Amino acid sequence: MNPVLKFATEMGPLVVFFIGNAKFGIFPATAAFMVATVVALLVSWVMMRKIPVMPLVTGVFVMVFGGLTLYLADELFIKLKPTIVNCLFGVILLGGLAMGRTFLKTVLGDALPIDDEGWKKLTVRWGFFFFVLAGLNEYVWRNFDTDTWVNFKVFGIMPLTLVFALSQTGLLHRHMIETEEDQENL
Repeated sequence: MNPVLKFATEMGPLVVFFIGNAKFGIFPATAAFMVATVVALLVSWVMMRKIPVMPLVTGVFVMVFGGLTLYLADELFIKLKPTIVNCLFGVILLGGLAMGRTFLKTVLGDALPIDDEGWKKLTVRWGFFFFVLAGLNEYVWRNFDTDTWVNFKVFGIMPLTLVFALSQTGLLHRHMIETEEDQENL
């Protein structure tokens, strides 16, 4: 998929959520977030004939917790969604590793040619990072108003994730495996 379109399908629903909250409040923003998430998943399907695992899981949670938010008219559920999703990802990564599985390698192995030790270290780091994000979400929604939480969700989580991902480049370089293509380019 075109990188710009990929970025739009990943960030578009959050932008819709942010704008919807700023203009209309949390409940219309939640409904718009749900619609935008479905549209983003459909675009992924049409363009790639598959839906990546993480957006699919997140989309399911958006539908469930967004639906509960709207049905029960209680914003608690949409605020809990990031905590639960991040904890789920952390448990899957660290639990999988405890059982000898590196799910990050399963998902990203084609894009990142690193050795098994690198995958284990990266899995531990991302697993704990997801728990940190869950804790931050809990702190912000419990101690600040809804608008502050929405701003944090949109403008805090993504930059933190980007900084964390970039901070892993040293590990990636130390554990990089030379591919046949690398050998041919020498």
